[in-house]
Amino acid sequence: MANLTIKDIAKLCGVGTSTVSRAMNDDPGINSETKERILKVVKEFHYVPNNSARNLKVSETNTVGVLVKGRNNSFFQGMYTFIEQELQKIGYDFILKEISYDDNNTMQAVEMVKEQRLKGMIFLGGMIEDLDKIRQHIDIPYVFCTVAVDYNATDCNLVAIDDEKESYRIVDYLIKNGHRKIAIIAGQKGDFAVGRLRLKGYKLALEANGIEYNPGLVAYQRDDLPDYSSANGYAVMKDLLASGEEFTAVFAVSDLTAFGAYKAIYDAGKKIPDDYSVVGFDGIEMTKYMYPALTSVRQPVEEMIMCAVELLAKAINGEDTGRQIFFAGELLEQDSVKDITH
Repeated sequence: MANLTIKDIAKLCGVGTSTVSRAMNDDPGINSETKERILKVVKEFHYVPNNSARNLKVSETNTVGVLVKGRNNSFFQGMYTFIEQELQKIGYDFILKEISYDDNNTMQAVEMVKEQRLKGMIFLGGMIEDLDKIRQHIDIPYVFCTVAVDYNATDCNLVAIDDEKESYRIVDYLIKNGHRKIAIIAGQKGDFAVGRLRLKGYKLALEANGIEYNPGLVAYQRDDLPDYSSANGYAVMKDLLASGEEFTAVFAVSDLTAFGAYKAIYDAGKKIPDDYSVVGFDGIEMTKYMYPALTSVRQPVEEMIMCAVELLAKAINGEDTGRQIFFAGELLEQDSVKDITH
């Protein structure tokens, strides 16, 4: 049931609306068995109280919710200005909510829809594992942008880069420059989103070039540090350098983790690219100000946002849903890779 009301909860439980309200507000005077039955239904149907319904009815807003999986992520932060500009062109404002990688996308999205009276929603980042629940509980148009989701779900609007293909490309670039012992700073071990796809691209590039996969060169990000952060890249790179594994290049699955890897390499008394070549992924603006400038795969952020907003606008108008559009990345050849073919 989408947009369940307190009356719906009361009907399902066979009680009055005031009883439901008392149960949800932990009123000590309510029967414990009744309270337990009500809260079970509330949890089962992901009911979120609609605070706006407690006030005078207001006119429908022209507001789009933007739900971002990953707080303080520089890559996503670089998108916000483009989102605002594109939405303003079609007369919409937006409300931004950043959540952690541990938060549940579905529950957070349902809460935003209930509380903010949204016309549509853009999901940025992360992975959607419970797509059926999104379909069930969110009855406004939505678009997934840079989100790992079931690509067979043809009823969903999706805008993304092909993480597997682009990771293959940059690892193949390292190989073409003579590197055969290539380490990777991957996502966390339990990352089934972009981290998994980029690791898969790495493996496929090795296989295509006749290089044996070495699990010892796969360094997973730590789960006690923020995902895809410089702090995580620094810690993981330090461990990799201390592991005794031999390698001449490292692929960091995001630019921010690559920045941390830079410092770990320099702290170890080594140089880039003389001792280790380093490549990243995302192509954020800061890469060209690193020393040396970081070679990376640039995601076409502006074009992807324009596409996502266009799809959302069409969906709001009741047309053109269920499109999946993949963009090609751009290999930014800068100064962090040494050619060792000679």
